[in-house]
Amino acid sequence: MQTARSPEKLTDLLQKQTIVDLPTIRRALGDVSIQTAFRYLKLVPYRRSYDHNGRYYTLYDPMRFDRLGLCSIKGIHFSVDGSLKDTVRRLVHEAPSGATHRELQLMLQLRVQNTLLELWHKAEICRESPAGFYVYLHTDDTVREAQLAKRREQLVVQKAHAEITDTIIIEVLLTLIRYPHAKLAGLVRRLQGHSPPITAEHIRIILDRYDLAHIGEKRGRKKR
Repeated sequence: MQTARSPEKLTDLLQKQTIVDLPTIRRALGDVSIQTAFRYLKLVPYRRSYDHNGRYYTLYDPMRFDRLGLCSIKGIHFSVDGSLKDTVRRLVHEAPSGATHRELQLMLQLRVQNTLLELWHKAEICRESPAGFYVYLHTDDTVREAQLAKRREQLVVQKAHAEITDTIIIEVLLTLIRYPHAKLAGLVRRLQGHSPPITAEHIRIILDRYDLAHIGEKRGRKKR
């Protein structure tokens, strides 16, 4: 039999209402004090919202959370980590190429600039500026260098995408039609002198865009 003050009573409340605030928890336990409410909360698996100043609580169910360890219930956001600071630290550490404020904002659906600065000042994350904006990174040297290398690769691809015009696309496809057996290096050589320059990365992107990536792989791969 459940009493007014029991972990089971609190579990039932969280299961029925999905998300609750602290006043609701206190009432459900018999108008207990804040300290007593937190004492009972420690006895059940729960997560506190990382937005709304941590006002809301939900029963922890691993199946609710996505691959980033996040979930949204009725527009309120929760993380497997609980707090916003712990969540941001983990996401930065796990990101293959680090993370920018904008990327984290899209993941978490709120601004985290102050949290990032706090973590950085406490040396819990690092940051670099490889292209005029900050990328937040792991504190471990080996992991951080791998993240930076991956970010630089992404920046090269992004720059190449931005440079590709309709004229470049037409030139690459026409050259491919004229020289259907040319390898990737051959296509690059035949397009030398074009203004603006057409690089191997441009050609790879265009082949991929038009579902010709398999051709690019064959053309760019040496025979064994």
